[in-house]
Amino acid sequence: MVYLEFEVRRIQCKECGIVRMEHLAWLAEHPLTTKRFSRYIGERCQSASIRDIAYEFGLNWKTVKEMDKEYMQAQLTAALPPEPKVIGIDEISVRKGHEYRIVVSDLEQHRPIWFGGEDRSEESMNQFYDWLGPKKSKQIRLAVMDMWKAFEKSTTSKAPKAAILYDKFHVMRHLGEAIDAVRKSEYARLSGNERAFIKGQKYNLLSRKENLTLPAKRALKLLLSKNKRLYTAYLLKESFEQLWEYTYEGAARKFFDNWKKSLKWQRLKPFEEFAELIERHWDGIAAYCKEENQVSLGFVEGLNNKIRVFQRRAYGLKDQEYLRLKVLTCMLPKLEKLPT
Repeated sequence: MVYLEFEVRRIQCKECGIVRMEHLAWLAEHPLTTKRFSRYIGERCQSASIRDIAYEFGLNWKTVKEMDKEYMQAQLTAALPPEPKVIGIDEISVRKGHEYRIVVSDLEQHRPIWFGGEDRSEESMNQFYDWLGPKKSKQIRLAVMDMWKAFEKSTTSKAPKAAILYDKFHVMRHLGEAIDAVRKSEYARLSGNERAFIKGQKYNLLSRKENLTLPAKRALKLLLSKNKRLYTAYLLKESFEQLWEYTYEGAARKFFDNWKKSLKWQRLKPFEEFAELIERHWDGIAAYCKEENQVSLGFVEGLNNKIRVFQRRAYGLKDQEYLRLKVLTCMLPKLEKLPT
């Protein structure tokens, strides 16, 4: 680390008597550091924790945090103003006790554009559209979200031209909960050796078969050969994936009706409840059949993973503004280096 010693002149105005300090273009907003050093620290904070950076450079963690915030503010200033046409709406838990914040992303530009609200209510969702403004809100053609009525009501009211599309990852999560409920009920019903086949199989049942290791595939095959109800539930889960392949709503509807009929006499209550959920939200699921609505939803899951990483990295920090900046800049490019 290099230390610079220099004089800063103070000038007093002859007319008003106010004393002002000389402005140095290379000096950072916070004292005792240059802009280049401050920017370097901010860039390092994109991939490391405040504590680790503070320890490495012998700085106070509060100083490092302020440098990080200054860097992220500069990133947002350099980014183009949002004019989204396709948005993704999700929520993250910021604290225990069901305290949430809403994250809205531009799915075409692949970046989050808004972080806020006090909860998952319609009023909190309205804050995004008020921030975006009526003109830009009316330009939104598609809104991807989970099956949360508050988000849908707000979007329908504030962005009337937007079609509603339910995120298939959230839909499949509900299906995963259904098969896990069957697994738990079978574990409770059975005993002895019959129960032993079920223990530890949650991940294998929920995962796609092609993502399993060879030992996991063997364990799953053994389980399904020993338990008829879980075998039926697993086949139903795997076959439901076909719904997302249809490009014509009529064909998708026929497939779902047949899938729903196959539940008869199976005594799989969680799957029956899942089918009722799909029935109530059919329009938002069928919207996926239209070619113009088949946007890549992997970005939303990737963003959620990133958020979880820096939430763990910033464990203990209660600064909501800092969390907001972290979310909004996590997909933005690095700032250009300052000239030497």
